[in-house]
Amino acid sequence: MTHPSDDVPFSRRRWLQSSAALGAAVVVPGCASGPAPRGPVPAPPRRRPDGPHDVLIVGGGPAGLSAALALGRARKRVLLCDAGPPRNAAASEVHNFLSRDGVPPAELRRVARAQLAAYPDVEIRDARVESIEGERGAFRAVLADARVEARRVLICTGMIDEMLPLEGFREHWGHAVFQCPYCHGWEARDRPWGFLVLGDPGGHVLPFALQLPAWTDEVTLFTGGEGGIPDEARGALDRAGVRVEERPIARLVGDGRRLEAVELADGGRVACEVLFAHPPQRQVELVRRLGLELDAHGFVVADPRTRETSTPGVYAAGDLTTRMQAAVAAAATGMQAGAVLNMDLMFERAGAAP
Repeated sequence: MTHPSDDVPFSRRRWLQSSAALGAAVVVPGCASGPAPRGPVPAPPRRRPDGPHDVLIVGGGPAGLSAALALGRARKRVLLCDAGPPRNAAASEVHNFLSRDGVPPAELRRVARAQLAAYPDVEIRDARVESIEGERGAFRAVLADARVEARRVLICTGMIDEMLPLEGFREHWGHAVFQCPYCHGWEARDRPWGFLVLGDPGGHVLPFALQLPAWTDEVTLFTGGEGGIPDEARGALDRAGVRVEERPIARLVGDGRRLEAVELADGGRVACEVLFAHPPQRQVELVRRLGLELDAHGFVVADPRTRETSTPGVYAAGDLTTRMQAAVAAAATGMQAGAVLNMDLMFERAGAAP
């Protein structure tokens, strides 16, 4: 009997896509089962630092660190460049990260870096990548004080959040103004919350607002006088107990980092201790210079199975590729990218077709 794929040429891309589609059972078989080797395994000496790196990782957040771990364990020569500051620097804690729930962001990174030190082929530099040129298999990157070469590039630079021109917004960002209730909702449960709708209320507004009463019965949706809420959506919000406030907003009122109320233009105040908002985001300058394809919302387009971008040999993982932005989600795509990159490099070594 002839298998349906017997006449399909053996190729790197075909195998990468099918493996990623099938999941961890193919890409990383046996990760959750089987006994660990007995006794400590001594780390081998670092390989000679001649020739190009296997992978240059740009960005040292959860995505980049996770990818470096997967690649380091696969004995790939990795250079991770992290210029900082981290996007979640204003946040006091990371949540929904199993075994690290509640840890400060800086501590999460410190532990990750310490664990990566066990893998001699992973190098971390606190350096900015100024530019990248070249092609798959032969990329050249300019750092502030060095030039490096790499066979592949993984971009994990996150996004830049634009602060809204609303008095008190910047001061409360990361302390009482958040983007995700799953990251911050539990600690602020049963308090008065707000959700600030920016401009034209798109399709995400209703689903986002309707989930908020899971944490508190006091939810106000603020339109700021911009754009109306369709009658159908308004009815659903009313049934869920979400109040709609359409008057323009003057400022956020609070004492230090603690938010107390949203002050309206007519002088009225609505009690609010937590405000959710999704301000505009933009890519870092390096991503724009690379010319990677962006979607309609400004996120880097990456193949969901392989994490490869529109530029062959350049991969992307983490917040810069999606609105689903959380530390654990970024780490997951980083691990996925690391596994696929290892397979890609090994196929190249075996002379597999692109």
